Amino acid sequence: MAPVTPVNATAAALLGLLHGGPMTGGQLVAAAGEHFGLFFSVTRSQVYRELPALTEEGLLRLGRQGPRASQQYVVTAAGKRSFKAWLAAGGEADALRSPMVLRLLHAGSLTARQRTDLLRSAKEAYTERLASARAVARATDDPYGRPVADFAVAHTRAMIKLIDSVPED
Repeated sequence: MAPVTPVNATAAALLGLLHGGPMTGGQLVAAAGEHFGLFFSVTRSQVYRELPALTEEGLLRLGRQGPRASQQYVVTAAGKRSFKAWLAAGGEADALRSPMVLRLLHAGSLTARQRTDLLRSAKEAYTERLASARAVARATDDPYGRPVADFAVAHTRAMIKLIDSVPED
């Protein structure tokens, strides 16, 4: 069997999305936001940095060229093997990377007004996210997607609880 090329989580996210069929970089950015944006962020710059690297590694191949010079990408057999190896190798604890948690940790460096504004805008954003996460959870009947959707709801509730626990001035 051919050797498997190890991939990082961002590359694996793109390979997973491409299992559904060819997509352009812009379509991948949109699909990432729709499919797992509540718990795993993929930026446009990350997508456009990964695509050429994955193609060079032989994990993707170029598909049809679309309008305005958009380029479709197609996952190769090697890409499918690398994705499956990445999936199977998981099990370690994730590192939390949250700019909001970092901001809250250092909120004492802000003025009282800045802190109040931060807390208010964060609460609004997470309240909106909670409504979205609940809608996704209600609409999901996939046996693997359902626990993930429930996690997104629980995580968002935990963020709201964290925001609410920061002392106000």
